Amino acid sequence: MKDLKVLISEEELNKKIKNVADKINAYFGENEELTVICVLKGAIMFCTHLVKYLKMPVKIECVRLSSYGADTKSSGKIKALDLTLPPLEDKNVLVVEDIIDTGLTIKFLKDYIETTLKPKKLKIATMANKKMARINEVQPDFYGFEVDDKFIVGFGLDYDEIYRNLPYIGYFE
Repeated sequence: MKDLKVLISEEELNKKIKNVADKINAYFGENEELTVICVLKGAIMFCTHLVKYLKMPVKIECVRLSSYGADTKSSGKIKALDLTLPPLEDKNVLVVEDIIDTGLTIKFLKDYIETTLKPKKLKIATMANKKMARINEVQPDFYGFEVDDKFIVGFGLDYDEIYRNLPYIGYFE
């Protein structure tokens, strides 16, 4: 892989995350509890920054799913590494994902939560929305950036488990 180029700066990320949080606050309001489900490992940076700006009482849960492994393209197969969640019946739930590209992972998780845990409201937030790679109808309710069909890293996004710590989102030429 060649030189890493900045796609979205740290400053742009911070501004957009606050904007996404404002939209989530407007949708859910400030009075009812919200359970935020962070999809590990990729969404950890986005999720921790996002919840700082949420005004309602928040509980944070985490799940681990994988569809990439050490590749730059989705395998198309979802591995549920950890789906341990508390009862969510009649609760407001926000799933926080790092990137939605094919949509397979988020559709899998959304279907699982809706059919098994039966929340009152279930919404999806993602830092990066890669619509042109989508192979199903699942769309995020809230997203930070629309991205081209590039393999991006940083701010939680990785290549073979590295680059997650970058404070910006970059790509390789």
